[in-house]
Amino acid sequence: MTNIELSLWIEANYPTTAMSIAKRKPRYGVGVNDASHVTTPTVNGVRLRDPAYRAWANILKRACNPKCHAAHPTYSDVTVCKEWHSFSAFRAWWLASYREGWQLDKDLLVYGNREYGPDSCIYVPQWLNSFTIDSAASRGELPIGVSFCNKTGMYQSNCSNPITGKQHRLGYFTAPEEAYEAWIKRKLELAAHLKPEMDAIDQRIYPNVVTIIKAAE
Repeated sequence: MTNIELSLWIEANYPTTAMSIAKRKPRYGVGVNDASHVTTPTVNGVRLRDPAYRAWANILKRACNPKCHAAHPTYSDVTVCKEWHSFSAFRAWWLASYREGWQLDKDLLVYGNREYGPDSCIYVPQWLNSFTIDSAASRGELPIGVSFCNKTGMYQSNCSNPITGKQHRLGYFTAPEEAYEAWIKRKLELAAHLKPEMDAIDQRIYPNVVTIIKAAE
């Protein structure tokens, strides 16, 4: 059963009751569960959760939970559009947009976006979702794609292929700026190679991917 099939099955078989509605509380102070069905029913002793509700709750957690912001400061200024404060509104979008096995992304349709909403979010495959992720915390002060090699005393440039997941060594350089330029060049080459796959998902993605790569530091 796919996640959409599970969501529809729960909706068809577990309508709300006065008791289930009475138990509902705002999610992170803003989210309103206004579904016409029980979103977390117990079936044969097993507690299920509507996959749409899980996705909605995760969005609200990232944007509205101070504990999440403390652990992940990059979410501290992220918001959720008012429309998606309503679970039923989010679920309607989710049923039309969800792709099995893909991940929700808020950054690829609108460059610099900081709000979750129907006009800025899209489901994309995992390789695309991770293609532009910046690992600043792990690389320290060096530019993205650059590390220092103690053995050679030089700066090394590496770029991961998003399809194979394999790291490609681009060479050793005397300055971090040179290693970074090698990373930028290779990253843009990979993006151009993958443009048809990106365009097949949404033609707004590729230009933003190029902008994100060029803005990376």
